[in-house]
Amino acid sequence: MVSEFDGKALEWDNNPVHIERSEAIARSLLNTVPLNKSMHALEFGAGTGLLSFLLKDQFSSITLMDTSGEMINVIRTKMTHQQITHMTPVDINLETEDFSGEFDIIYCQMVFHHVMNLEVVIEKFFRLLKPGGYVGIADLYPEDGSFHGEGFTGHNGFDVQWLSDKLNTAGFTRISHQQCYSIKRPGPAGIIEFPIFLMTGVR
Repeated sequence: MVSEFDGKALEWDNNPVHIERSEAIARSLLNTVPLNKSMHALEFGAGTGLLSFLLKDQFSSITLMDTSGEMINVIRTKMTHQQITHMTPVDINLETEDFSGEFDIIYCQMVFHHVMNLEVVIEKFFRLLKPGGYVGIADLYPEDGSFHGEGFTGHNGFDVQWLSDKLNTAGFTRISHQQCYSIKRPGPAGIIEFPIFLMTGVR
């Protein structure tokens, strides 16, 4: 199946906002979760792997999961150029496909608002994490739909209490959240800001 992101893959890393956003989320994860180099990580909806490449020295291994074959190809090219051997890209739709593994942390950025059945994905996160493992979700606060514009069929951001309740229902504890970045775009009446939160929890 062709992903809507296949056509964006080759130019994705050329957008300075994508890089700045990933850097901010990486800093927030480092400040919030006690990472260590023995941990096995999974990035859900990894795209070109911007976030994981920033965190690559923090983990023993990283699995990068995405549904876009072209994004996965970009990851493989970057791994070759940087001579990275502890990353494994996988082309899987976790919402509809099964996946096995044991991870110490699962994280994602700007992915959840594209997921239709969040409960399924959150429950799979819980099953894939080891006891005591961490989840980290970075995404938009509620917005009026102007972030993606007309025709978008996903979520227009998230109420953090609502998403916290979803994590809690799945079994996660010690759930916390904070703003970690804000995307600024020009609008008809000036600059529009789209703040992003990082929510973490423990399995």
